Amino acid sequence: MIGFRKAGKDRAARSRVRRLTGAAIAVPLVAGALLGAGAGTSAASPGAGPTAVVSMGDSYISGEAGRWKGNSLTNSGSRNGTDRAWVSGSTYDPARVYGTTAASGCDRSDSAEVLSAGAVADVAVNLACSGATSQNVFRASGGGVAFKGEAPQADQLAAVAAAKNVKVIALSIGGNDLGFADIIKECALDFVLWGTYCYDDQQAVVDGRIDGVVAGIGKSVDEIRAVMRDAGYADTSYRIVLQSYPSPIPRGAENRYTQSDWSRLNTGGCPFWNRDSDWARDSLVPQLANRIKGVATAKGVQFLDLRDMLQGREVCAKSSKLVSSSVPASAKTSEWARWIDNNETQGPVQESMHPNHYGQLAAGRCLALALAQPANSGASCKNTAGGDHTGMYLTPAP
Repeated sequence: MIGFRKAGKDRAARSRVRRLTGAAIAVPLVAGALLGAGAGTSAASPGAGPTAVVSMGDSYISGEAGRWKGNSLTNSGSRNGTDRAWVSGSTYDPARVYGTTAASGCDRSDSAEVLSAGAVADVAVNLACSGATSQNVFRASGGGVAFKGEAPQADQLAAVAAAKNVKVIALSIGGNDLGFADIIKECALDFVLWGTYCYDDQQAVVDGRIDGVVAGIGKSVDEIRAVMRDAGYADTSYRIVLQSYPSPIPRGAENRYTQSDWSRLNTGGCPFWNRDSDWARDSLVPQLANRIKGVATAKGVQFLDLRDMLQGREVCAKSSKLVSSSVPASAKTSEWARWIDNNETQGPVQESMHPNHYGQLAAGRCLALALAQPANSGASCKNTAGGDHTGMYLTPAP
């Protein structure tokens, strides 16, 4: 799976590690509840067509890694039942999960958050694309840039808003502007090759970029508002849900593998020092979440805090298990995030460190719960230890 070895093999390790590029209220919600919750009058919307919930942004909402149900060391067949793209023998078809977007790399999975949220609207539309930055959300007229063969997402939204009655727009953006993939790569390099920490250098990088990242997130909201107003929607006729990011790795003390050998790399797929893991979990993720919350407050949109969504279900977490022939894939026991598979023995490396199939079901439940709350509210979504996605619940946002 991971395949590094220590003494005397730094050259091979360096070659492999360079490939690390991927980051990077439990009540049922029905369509009627959403349409009446803070939606206001729909007279200003086109009103012709089905109600719609739309997701926009990057890989954390597009459905990247939705191919996987937990992580398994088995590299053939269905990988102990974890690989949803397995067809038979040694044949794999990612389009079974990602549809036509498997070819482009947008990787919109069939379990992406907007689809897993349930009956929150008549139609779910996923415009998000793995790897997208804020510029890929802006309208072309606002400086937006096409990405992976697709028009800027706000321009795509205009077509959806004209044909459907959009009630919800869920947005996840900023991680690629910040450089999550590069941060993960540098922290893994420091574990595998250099024996040094990454948190100090990378915190300086984050501090230097964060204001620009936040500005891009704010402009993304403004661009979405502009599209909807141009389409005839009043601001009160739909809601925008701006969400933060979950941590895919646990704190050092919550990691089931020691940092003193190569098990975190070769077995767990989480090659990070305790000190760096603590920084990512308790500094980096909260720092970005708090700034995104500030944008939501300033722009008058709903905030969905996902920083604790994967608590105990992260890659290498003590309270979760690898899938094996004797431990079947399960939302109750398996990890909810994809490990780092730098050798691409099990799918592309870009799936690394993203919520997997189980994590996406959980994110969908979080969105559904958030939509049952007032449109200007903010909440943090957490999981119930030992439960599946139906055990997600909300608490006040930090």
